[in-house]
Formats: sequence, C-alpha cells, structure tokens
Amino acid sequence: MFGRSDDEWDRIVDDAAAFLISQAKLRRTVTYSDLNSALTRRGHLPFDFGTESDRAAVGAVLGDAVQRTIGDSGVMLSAIVVYIDRNDAGTGFYKLATQLGLLPNTADADDKLAFWARQVAAVHECYARQPRKRKVETTPDSVGS
Repeated sequence: MFGRSDDEWDRIVDDAAAFLISQAKLRRTVTYSDLNSALTRRGHLPFDFGTESDRAAVGAVLGDAVQRTIGDSGVMLSAIVVYIDRNDAGTGFYKLATQLGLLPNTADADDKLAFWARQVAAVHECYARQPRKRKVETTPDSVGS
C-alpha cells in the first residue's frame, strides 16, 4: 500500500498503534509529525506531508490502527492525533467514525468536535496506567490487631 510492501505496511501499522498506545497511557495527544518521527525512529521511511499521497497514507495507517484496536478497546485510538496548528482531528477521523457507526453522517461541526473530545477522553481512560495497588499481606499476627 502506498508504495510499501504488505509486510512493511503491517509493521508500520503495528508500530503506529504501539506508539499511540504508549502516548495514550501518558494521557497525551500527539501530532501527525510526532507520529511520523516515531515511525522513522522505528526504522520506517518517513512520510512526506508535502505530497497528497503520503498525507493519505498516514490517514490510512491511522485507520488501520483503529481497525486493529477498536475490537479490544472500543475506542478510536487515532483520536489522540491532532494537527500542529489546531486542536482537532483530521477529516479522515470523522469519516471513519461515520463508517464505524459511531458518528451520524448528519453531524455538524459542533457534534464532531464533541465526539472527538469524548473519544480523546475515552482513549486516555482506556489506555492510561492504573495506579498500582499495594498488596497488603495479612499474617495471623496482624489480623485483629
């Protein structure tokens, strides 16, 4: 896909999902450039956002990452990816949400923004590290003390 072999594409999607999950655990949002840099650090050729085909490829990577993770998580992992100059998701996010039946195709701009905000919160809630509970051991001497 998009000039990448099937095996390379699968690795890109896996690495993208792993990166997004790692950032969601920290309750962060990331930019498309952050994602591109993370993929490059993992050995993939960088996407060139100056070309329409590479912008479309990144959208397809995010869509595939959602498709691979939504069954287990119930959330759209790509919600945490935003534009550098805007606090919002890309148009592909809303298109996929509509295709998945999560957002009505009649949604206006306010509906979309509210949906996106709920998805970001849900992604963070789903993947954020839960505080570790200290295991308290009880011994016969400590019971009833």
